Amino acid sequence: MTALTLSTAAAPGLRADAIVIGVAKDTASKSQGLVVAPGAEAVDKAYDGRLAGVLETLGASGAEGEVTKLPAPSGFKAPIVVAVGLGAQPEKDASFDAEALRRTAGVAARTLAGAKKAAFALPLTEAADAGAVGEGVLLGAYSFDAYKEKGGAKAKNGKAPLAEAVLLGGKPRDKAYKAAVERAAAVAEELNRARDLVNTPPNDLNPEAFAAVAQAAAKEHGIKVQVLDEKALTKGGYGGILGVGAGSAAGPRLVKLSYTSSKATKSLAFVGKGITYDSGGISLKPAGHNETMKCDMAGAAAVFAAVVAAARLGLEVNVTGWLALAENMPSGSATRPGDVLRMYSGKTVEVLNTDAEGRLVLADALWAASQEKPDAIIDVATLTGAMMLALGSRTYGVMANDDAFRAAVHEAAEEVGEPAWPMPLPEHLRKGMDSATADIANMGERMGGGLVAGLFLREFVGEGIAWAHLDIAGPAFNESGPFGYTPKGGTGTAVRTLVRLAELTASGDLG
Repeated sequence: MTALTLSTAAAPGLRADAIVIGVAKDTASKSQGLVVAPGAEAVDKAYDGRLAGVLETLGASGAEGEVTKLPAPSGFKAPIVVAVGLGAQPEKDASFDAEALRRTAGVAARTLAGAKKAAFALPLTEAADAGAVGEGVLLGAYSFDAYKEKGGAKAKNGKAPLAEAVLLGGKPRDKAYKAAVERAAAVAEELNRARDLVNTPPNDLNPEAFAAVAQAAAKEHGIKVQVLDEKALTKGGYGGILGVGAGSAAGPRLVKLSYTSSKATKSLAFVGKGITYDSGGISLKPAGHNETMKCDMAGAAAVFAAVVAAARLGLEVNVTGWLALAENMPSGSATRPGDVLRMYSGKTVEVLNTDAEGRLVLADALWAASQEKPDAIIDVATLTGAMMLALGSRTYGVMANDDAFRAAVHEAAEEVGEPAWPMPLPEHLRKGMDSATADIANMGERMGGGLVAGLFLREFVGEGIAWAHLDIAGPAFNESGPFGYTPKGGTGTAVRTLVRLAELTASGDLG
């Protein structure tokens, strides 16, 4: 991973491959021109205060994510200056928000693939800004090339990721700045681990392999781990997980990760959907819908990464992660439409569509999590195409059994830069899942399908426990080109939201 360092050095004298600066659209004047962002004063001075004009001549506008390169001024030890657009200039006396800094740093890190060292002269007015820039750098520099001919050595366009990022204006001896950068490194490293898992081909990441990765990380970071295999799942009566995994040669797993703090007074449970490959089962997906189904375990990857991040940060809250892992395949032993499964909770479910499998594995894990009576449960899942139709490919939906808790989760998501939107759980949609054969069916009305899935999950949450459901089907896997600090492929969506919720719970500020 890219190394992060803080420095009070001046940009002209720093040996580096590039100096990164920020530029913005000047919204304060009638000219609507370009302004050089704070942090780049020394660079602007070296251009005799005419840097904005030079960049405009080269076509720069300050638009978000726009990159303009130009030769560094005489006397600089770095050969080039990379100007990255921050978007609109903040109002008077306001600073650039954390997300703008993350995205700008991410774009720069991607642009500088192949460089050994880059100095980031971006606006750092407080420690949190250094954390945002550091996070953006580490997430933007990410690449997944383990399966390329020279796996592990090369990255974007045959270039290795940026090796070192120096944050100018940072205070290396300041405890707050150091803590902010250390937090950024821990969260980004675990988020990138989640991206790696999502990007790993399903022939190399079945439920057993995923469980082994979790076991290794748990051992490294002092996290207690328990893995239930087919025998244990059968003995325990986990009919949902077993039913989904019945058609695969690779058996299902339920992994429990427990991070505990001796100072904790609150507890959280995170539950992740971990379908390592989703063919749809007997209700087979049509051609064109299978190619990216390795990403159907992105919820479990996010939960796993968040628990490890909480442990690395030493948060004063108990966090338990539940990874509901199965491969959904068609075969002679697969669950059929019309079958009835007896879930871990004791409820029976009529399976009307085997491609609505995520809610079945989550239902068992939610009930298991509920038995420990945590203060709150948050589940994360690439659950429904309906949520993608509703919110697009960059925003995830948030449902909950408590309006105040849903608002708190939404606020945490927006704070860390993960676009989310609160969604309702209309009671009238519950009737559509009534079954003449079982307690409930796994399908209901087609319209509002994402909300129907949320209502199904609510049936398996213990009474009196605050619960939220994050449907990350849209943003979990980016099929288009990279943007900001988001790569093509697995994105690690929801990791930062979960970590922030754990932090807020530890400080007593959640709800």
